[in-house]
Amino acid sequence: MNAYPERRMRRLRQTPRIRRMVEMEFPGLGRFLWPVFVVEGQGVKQPIAAMPGQFRYSPDALIEALTPLSELGIGGILVFGVIPNDRKDETGQPAYDPAGVVPQTVRLVRERFPDLVVFTDVCLCAYTSHGHCGPLDRRGNVDNEAAVATLARVAIVHAEAGATGVAPSAMMDGQVQAIRRALDAAGRAETLIMSYSTKFASSFYGPFRNAGGSSPRHGDRRSYQASFADARRALLESALDEAEGADILMVKPALCYLDMIARLRERTDLPIAAYNVSGEYSMLIAAAERGWGDLRGMVRESITGIARAGADIIISYWANRYGDLIGGRGQVGGEMR
Repeated sequence: MNAYPERRMRRLRQTPRIRRMVEMEFPGLGRFLWPVFVVEGQGVKQPIAAMPGQFRYSPDALIEALTPLSELGIGGILVFGVIPNDRKDETGQPAYDPAGVVPQTVRLVRERFPDLVVFTDVCLCAYTSHGHCGPLDRRGNVDNEAAVATLARVAIVHAEAGATGVAPSAMMDGQVQAIRRALDAAGRAETLIMSYSTKFASSFYGPFRNAGGSSPRHGDRRSYQASFADARRALLESALDEAEGADILMVKPALCYLDMIARLRERTDLPIAAYNVSGEYSMLIAAAERGWGDLRGMVRESITGIARAGADIIISYWANRYGDLIGGRGQVGGEMR
């Protein structure tokens, strides 16, 4: 290859039209899942202080919020249930209540938007009094087998309510296999499993835990979530979940783990979801509020980076703000057509 002056990289950057011809398309709204927090009641829309622009919704209020997004072509939602502390117990039984807020929400969304993709988070941390992702044994550690059995029950309840797919996030060994077998035995073989297959013990979950009331009351989750300093074992988690029957693999968080998305993309032909988590969302807002960057530009750049790394599905709180901050009609590569 000839060097400068024969090779001039700026030739392909001269005009917006030339740049558009060679740049990747910005991910359309159809590739997004919007994570939503649902609470019991009617007409509830509670602002989440740590996540400006996001709310806790009652099922009917969520329908109202989804209506314009459905018309714009959003791919779907990922539903998280939030219940009062006095309803939680040691084992997380409220998570598989057929009358619970998540099944209620799924049934209502299915009735109103039958073609919308609806995933449900399958975990127990928001339903246990201690805030861990499964029942505890006598030593205070999460009992893996007891947790897996409960997670399978939760998945069946969500599938029977009409969920397109379930998303187990507890990081329990064998959870995908147990859920797949339970779903198949219950006649729900068509229900997708989007596994949180490479989920790191991250410092970027703070705003989410505030929103969902899911912080552990003692200790942390490092004994079951992946270490950000151990890439090989983190990738093995995804390989194991694929072998157990996952339909979609996930890397969470996204922005500090673009290398993991890219490495996983090289190892699997399954779709990959990347979860652009609450801390990543809120820190961009905080930077913009201080005048340290243009919010729209930072959002578009970060989302493009996630897609460029190899993510097929983007789980992001920016989804409900797509028209204003991310998309805009006919935009690609950061510019207007």
